Amino acid sequence: MRVIMTGGGTGGHIYPAIAIADEIKKRYPDAEILFVGAERGLEKTLVPKRGYEIRLITVEGFDRKNLLRNVGVIRKLMKGRAEASKIIKTFKPDFVVGTGGYASAPTVKSAQKAKIPTFVHEQNAYPGVTNKLLEKDVRNVFLGFERAAEYFKDQSKIVVSGNPVRDEFRNKDRAEARKALGFSEDSFVVLAFGGSQGAGRINKAMVSAIKKLSGRDDINIVLGAGSYYYKAIKESFIEEGFEPGDNIRIIEYIDDMAAYLAAADLVVSRSGALTVAETTVSGRPAIFIPSPMVTGNHQYYNALAVAESGGAIIIEEKNLDDDKLTDEILRLKDDPETLSRMAEASRGCGPDRATEIICDKILEEIKID
Repeated sequence: MRVIMTGGGTGGHIYPAIAIADEIKKRYPDAEILFVGAERGLEKTLVPKRGYEIRLITVEGFDRKNLLRNVGVIRKLMKGRAEASKIIKTFKPDFVVGTGGYASAPTVKSAQKAKIPTFVHEQNAYPGVTNKLLEKDVRNVFLGFERAAEYFKDQSKIVVSGNPVRDEFRNKDRAEARKALGFSEDSFVVLAFGGSQGAGRINKAMVSAIKKLSGRDDINIVLGAGSYYYKAIKESFIEEGFEPGDNIRIIEYIDDMAAYLAAADLVVSRSGALTVAETTVSGRPAIFIPSPMVTGNHQYYNALAVAESGGAIIIEEKNLDDDKLTDEILRLKDDPETLSRMAEASRGCGPDRATEIICDKILEEIKID
């Protein structure tokens, strides 16, 4: 079996593709799986770390503010389409799966032109433009959230699978994770992050919390500041003469998210589709702070399904202030019964069989036993 997985730009597109690829390899160890990504995306580093080959094509997103710049974007898109077509022709996949991001459209379109079965997965409650454009000629559209179905025309193609999550998020043991990461068993661990680039508003509120809670031996705070903000936060502490206590960790990028989630008592984060899936599969209570700068306010709706079940609290950015977040963290810390109920509700929202549902349907469609 030969498979192309395509998608990327951010972890939210890359990791679902890796999870699907892992499930295929579990079933068919001899399967040849090739990833196709964008030259400027995170996939060029994240995919090889997981042991998969990747080829990169020339493509980037449209600039909605500077329309003249899109002349160059269109040229790159045409070049990327030609590169993707060449990859399809030489690799000869049995099927192609797109998970969104810049590289997904030209690769899936090239496969469709070559009469190769294609499938797409949409992670968010409000679909991206790419998957809506690709819907017409794909075999199936897999959805992370049922709410997204209303935005697609052909309901016969829809399969609500949930968002694929790698197995390590289900299998990490809390005690082992805490031991490996150096957290005591009785400490209250808060894990805060805003994605690979970081989220400025979350960082600002968490820096305020860090200053108030630094030095306490009953609480640990881990802040994944993101590559864009990490250096500035560190420098601001030096300028202010503030030195975080031993209970504070500020990290540029959280590489082993499964371990940190397993060790955490509470998550503070944006509510991108992958973050929600990984948090719920890990059974962690969360304070979700949806980004207001996304299409269709989809992060709010990603979080809403978990909040309605009781597994999370939503604080919209317009309502966020530094004291409010710190107070909410401390309130939950001092209410273990509520935290326990939230953890159970969160786990109940986890997409436990997403990769199985996706692979079962693909194999059924292409008639492979």
